[in-house]
This record gives sequence, C-alpha cells and structure tokens, in this order.
Amino acid sequence: MQGHLSLLLVVIPLIAAPVAAILPRGRLSWALALVVAAICAILAGVQLWAVVHDGVISYELGGWAPPWGIEYRIDAVNAIVAMIVAGIAAITLPYALLSAEKEIPEHQLPLFYSAFLLCFAGLLGITQTGDIFNLFVFLEISSLSSYALISLGQKRQALTSAYQYLIMGTLGATFFLIGVGLIYSQTGTLNMMDLALRLPEVSGLKTVHTGFAFIMIGFALKLALFPLHLWLPNAYTYAPTVITVFLAATATKVALYVILRVLFTVFPHDFVSATPTGDLFLLSGMTGVISASIYAIYQVDVKRLLAYSSVAQIGYMALGIGFASSLGVTATIIHLFNHALMKGALFMAVGTIIYRIGSCHMDNIQGLGRQMPWTFGAIVIGGLSLIGVPGTAGFISKWYLVLAALEQQAWIVVAVILIGSLLAVVYIGKVIEVLYFRPAKETHLAVKEAPMLLLAPTWVLVIANIYFGLNTELTVGIAQRAAQVLGVTSG
Repeated sequence: MQGHLSLLLVVIPLIAAPVAAILPRGRLSWALALVVAAICAILAGVQLWAVVHDGVISYELGGWAPPWGIEYRIDAVNAIVAMIVAGIAAITLPYALLSAEKEIPEHQLPLFYSAFLLCFAGLLGITQTGDIFNLFVFLEISSLSSYALISLGQKRQALTSAYQYLIMGTLGATFFLIGVGLIYSQTGTLNMMDLALRLPEVSGLKTVHTGFAFIMIGFALKLALFPLHLWLPNAYTYAPTVITVFLAATATKVALYVILRVLFTVFPHDFVSATPTGDLFLLSGMTGVISASIYAIYQVDVKRLLAYSSVAQIGYMALGIGFASSLGVTATIIHLFNHALMKGALFMAVGTIIYRIGSCHMDNIQGLGRQMPWTFGAIVIGGLSLIGVPGTAGFISKWYLVLAALEQQAWIVVAVILIGSLLAVVYIGKVIEVLYFRPAKETHLAVKEAPMLLLAPTWVLVIANIYFGLNTELTVGIAQRAAQVLGVTSG
C-alpha cells in the first residue's frame, strides 16, 4: 500500500475536482473538498512516517521503469512538503465554509471548490513526481486554478491582481520549460535521478548553464523571491481570504522545494558551487528581508502588510539556500514548515475580522482587539512567532539561520536577520496598537467575536506555533534528514 500513497495523493483531489463543479448549490461541494483534504492529510502523514522509517518510496506509473516511464519518488524532502500542503488544506477547509460564503457569491461556490481541489492536486503533484517535465504539468494545473481563485475576490482589483499573477506566472513557467528543454537536449532524459547521473558529464556546456539559469529564474518568479515578487502583494491582498491563507502557507513552499531539489539533487554540487548561485541567493535574501519589512511598516491594509512580510520571510529561506551548507538547508526547511504555521494563523485571524466588519484597513479595525479577544490573541501569538520570540516556532527558524551564518562567519547576514526581526516588531506592533490601544468606532461597538468555525482552525495553527517552538524533535529531525537526503555537505 505504501507504494500507492504517492499516486493516491494526486489522483483523489484530481478526480474530486470535476465532481465538486457539478454538485448542486449548497454545501455539498464544500463537504466533498473537506473529506478529500482530510483523506489526503492522513495519507501524507502515513507517507511521511513510512519515508522516515523505511526510506525512499518509488512508484512506477503504468509499470514503466524509470527513466523510460514517469516515476513518483518520495524521500524526506518532498514528504514533509506534501504533509504541509495536505495539512494546511485540511485545516483551511473548515475555515472556508463561512469565510467563502461571506466573500464569494453562492452560485460560484461549487466552481470555487473545484478550482481549490485542482490547485491542491497540482501542488501535491509537484511534491510527488520524480520527472521534471511532469513537474511542469502539475505546475500549470496549480497555477491556472490559482489565477481563477484569486480573481474571485470581492474587489475589482482582484481581477487585475489575478491577471498580473497570470502574466508573471506564465513567464516563470515558460522560463522553466525552456530550461528543461535545454537540459533535455544535452542529456536525453527527464527523470530527476537519471539527470543527476548524466549531468556531471555535460556540466561544462554553455547550454547546461543556460538551462540552469532559466530554471532558477522561472521558479524564483513562482517563489516571489525579491525582486521578482511584484505579483505577490496584490494577489494576497485581493484574493478571497481562504485562498490567501492557502497560497501563503503552501504555494511558495512548493516553489522553494523545487529550487532545493534542482540545486542539490538534479545538478552536481560542484556545478552549483562553481556558479554565483549561492551569492545571488544571499544577496536577494538580505535585500528582500530588509526592503520588504520596510514596505510592510508603511502599509495601511493588514493583508497587504502580511503579504510584504511573506516576501521578507521568503528572503530568510533564501539565506539558508545561499549558504549551501547542511545547517543552512536545515534552517530553510525548518522555516518552510514554521512559516506555513505562522502566516496561516495570521491570515486566518485577519480573515475573522474581515468576516465581521468586511475590511482589514487600519482605520476600520481600531479598537476591535477588546471586542474580539480570541482573534486578537491569535494575532499577538502569530506575530510573536513571526518576530522570532523564544518559545515560538519562528524563533527556532531564526536560531538555526543564525547558527548557519555563524558557521560561515557571515556577520552581515546575522545583522540582517536581527534587523529583520526588529522591523517585524515595528509592523506587528503597529497592528497590535491599532487593534487594542485605540478606541473602537461607534459603528463597531456591537461587533462580536468571530464564530467558532473560524476561530477553531485559527487556534489550531496558533497552538502549533507554540508547540513546535517548544518541541523541535519532529521539525528539526526531519529537516536534518532532508538535508542529508539532498546530499548537502557541512561548512
């Protein structure tokens, strides 16, 4: 049965997507999506456990042996990412019932959940496949559906944001496909493990270098790595809240996984070290952390503030990649997991405010912290984790990043991490000050706490931020195992 887990994770939501579209109006499409997400979360958990205890899982589609056929190959790296995607979907969908009904017209809900399941299947497919062209196919499935999901936002800017994302996403996918074509022209294979065997023989060719550059730029666009991040703030701000939660916690993490896989599995280590790739990731990461954090400080819309914060957090992950060390990659994978928890909790908490008053603009939310104490508490704890306060998941991420920087005596990077944390104090403090220390508007004095169906998923992620900040055995252990699987050396 273990061998079929990887295929089931993709096939189940893929089959359920058209079914959700043809279901009658009401909550049947939501119920179907919830059941599918719950099943996939269980399967992803079983798959992660199997990989940790039994080693790599390889599934040959149609019985065709790789590299001739498509192979789904699961190790500790993609197993943890698949668990994040499936787990976040399972937590998000209970939240989606009320949130989506509030923000999306009733007649569009079946199509909304159908597109959600397609995006979900595409993201899971990217994590499962061991074929680099098959990865492109799943990338397009997730991207096309996410464009549609973003366009369903209440404001007209949602259409503009979706179009902007479509243009940037198409450019990224095209760059990636060109890179794959160039690599294939020199190796004659698309299987990632087979590529890893054949590339050392042709790594000196300019065609291979060009293909590598195209692949990196393509997924840097998908990752929203600074300065290729311009699509992200608008997409997160104007998308329906539940889609902002899901994409913020999963889509960029999957893009980061692909970059890790290509850098440390597909291409030989001496090839990567011989190029300025590491320095570019460090430069982009440091610039992104500082610039995006400063932008966040000046935002007056909380969703937009958190969107710029996401660009800064992606910068932290880029720093770990730039070190190209075992400790650096471990820090990146830890932050990949922890950021999904903290940003998911924060966007959910902001969504509960939007559910009550229809806005998250600073001028409209003042004083609501006293009237919505559970929502306010979620924002405070999620914000502390984002800052990196000890006892939260965010602290563990930054601690390992600092250790990776100290290992290489990168004092400038240490300074950037600390400055980024201080800037996070400013913009999170700004939100807390508006919510709690300003008087509420007279029109909002009757506002009540959000329904339990919105608060429960939010607090699941909030508690997870505390739990994984105190108990690091699972996250750090799997991240270290993943770094070993990728073959990253220390130092």
